[in-house]
Amino acid sequence: MTTLTLWHNARLATLDGDGWGLIDDGALLVEGDRLAWVGPRTALPPALVPPGTLRQDLQGALVTPGLIDAHTHLVYGGQRAREFELRLQGASYEEIARAGGGIRSTVAATRAADDATLRASALRRARCLRAEGVTTLEIKSGYGLRLEDERRCLAIARQIGEALGLQVRTTYLGAHALPPEFDGRSDAYIDAVCAWMPTLQAEGLVDAVDAFCENIGFTPAQTRRVFETARRLGLPVKLHAEQLSDQGGAALAAGFQALSCDHLEHLSEDGIRAMRAAGTVAVLLPGAYYFLRETRLPPIAGLRAHGVPIAVASDHNPGSSPGLSLLLMLSMACTLFRLTPLEAVQGVTVHAARALGLPDRGRLAAGLRADFAVWELAHPHELAYWFGHNPCLRVVAGGKECC
Repeated sequence: MTTLTLWHNARLATLDGDGWGLIDDGALLVEGDRLAWVGPRTALPPALVPPGTLRQDLQGALVTPGLIDAHTHLVYGGQRAREFELRLQGASYEEIARAGGGIRSTVAATRAADDATLRASALRRARCLRAEGVTTLEIKSGYGLRLEDERRCLAIARQIGEALGLQVRTTYLGAHALPPEFDGRSDAYIDAVCAWMPTLQAEGLVDAVDAFCENIGFTPAQTRRVFETARRLGLPVKLHAEQLSDQGGAALAAGFQALSCDHLEHLSEDGIRAMRAAGTVAVLLPGAYYFLRETRLPPIAGLRAHGVPIAVASDHNPGSSPGLSLLLMLSMACTLFRLTPLEAVQGVTVHAARALGLPDRGRLAAGLRADFAVWELAHPHELAYWFGHNPCLRVVAGGKECC
């Protein structure tokens, strides 16, 4: 028999509409892993709450949808604190990468680490995100860059979700950087990335495909080849686009109906229009902007003017965004990018769900997945206001409370 649980005496921020969707003295009726009813407690039909229903009194706490981190690189070996020092001394991200540092150094550390080490470190990172109300997250590969290591990183990402009761969406990012064994043969490496994709999909390890289309990454033509392979396999695509330069990647990705384009500091008007036409979500990554001390802002006004959905994510990775606080990203999105608190919170709920192709979450509404977070806050705009402090009291994912 499916368990019924009534969560009541709460202030709900449903985000089911254009605003906060606030409901005072609200209630959530959870049946299995779904929300069976959401609304004011006084409007709840008694027939929906039979004897034996479990009851959870939230004592007036705020409840929001579970947060969604739609862009992470959570599985990797080592760290790159020395590169942080080099950048502070004047070296650019591009200079470090071209000198053999950057992604390649993490690839070496990841290949050298055994599965148990990679799993333990990724679990620690994922627990930090879950503690701040995250119930769904994306984890990319891209630090293996050969079949066996891409496979084990994706498999470990799956295991993280199972171990922590979270939903993990895995993204194959084989086209992240050129590994040393393919020096001077980037087209041959793209051949390999495309050849590995059906194998990884057949093993149930891939939910989406990503690429790094950039002057230190892969060309638009090479990115197109990766996306064409993904399309033949029925896999949705995403793109690291326009972070350091305008390569026209956003328009290219939009041509494949990409779920999202991420970073976007150098996004053009044409790219914005293409994303709008395709329904592609703009994923902003303020942690990388901050950590790399970038000065060119993403075109927020243009995204707003064209109605492009805006998500916010942590981009957790060892080289350009080592932070593990999605709440801090909310604050940064407001202070650095001038998002409103509502836009920022929608960016880690409603629009983040869309960036992962998951329409069954990101809001509190009957029929959706029972993912929500309970906060020691009076209003949801405080999620973007406080930083250096975690007001999350409880986390529920798929109807089950996370420990």
